[in-house]
Amino acid sequence: MNTSITSAIQRLNSKLPLKLRQTALPPELANVHRATLTSLANHGRPLDREELHKLLAAEDVDTALSRLAGDDLIVMNSSGNGIAGAYPMTTEATPHHLKVNDQSVNAMCAVDALSVGPMFNTKVEISSSCHVTGTAINIHMQGATLHEVSPSSDVTVGVRWQNPSACAAHSLCLEMVFLQDWSTALEWQAGDNENTSLFSLQDAIAFGAGFFTPLLQD
Repeated sequence: MNTSITSAIQRLNSKLPLKLRQTALPPELANVHRATLTSLANHGRPLDREELHKLLAAEDVDTALSRLAGDDLIVMNSSGNGIAGAYPMTTEATPHHLKVNDQSVNAMCAVDALSVGPMFNTKVEISSSCHVTGTAINIHMQGATLHEVSPSSDVTVGVRWQNPSACAAHSLCLEMVFLQDWSTALEWQAGDNENTSLFSLQDAIAFGAGFFTPLLQD
């Protein structure tokens, strides 16, 4: 892994330390978090309350959800009584639509969208658009391997390194975007090399996989 990708993983961990927060959970809650990620990938939905109850032998479901949401490991649904998503996937509407294991689900940002394939070593189809021009962007991948990219292989990922609010999905994630080509990426970056980074698709995949895959590990 090159130093720029390692640096990006460290920088994101400083702003959104998901693995550190997961490790600090009681084992039962960490298992719920991993099971939620797996459910989103395999079924296109998070665990429901009945499934959560079965995993939480002694813990109250609402107490467990409050802890996970308080740590920003999950995003609650609009009713506040269940899970909408867990980084990198969500059932909330976003610009980044995924087909994973023949199920439809959304990604919270461009980096998240590229992370699901390598996380689960599975086929993923991404439908998104350029943040600047609105041009459709479609990516087919298997694991960490790109198979099809349109409108061109020059599609770039831009990250604006802002500090997240209480919910990164509704703040930081909005500034991790697809850009249709390198010239559009430079236009988006506007010379701000300190607060933004640009990644080729392959580097963005390595970045996302390095950040998210540890969440599946004990």
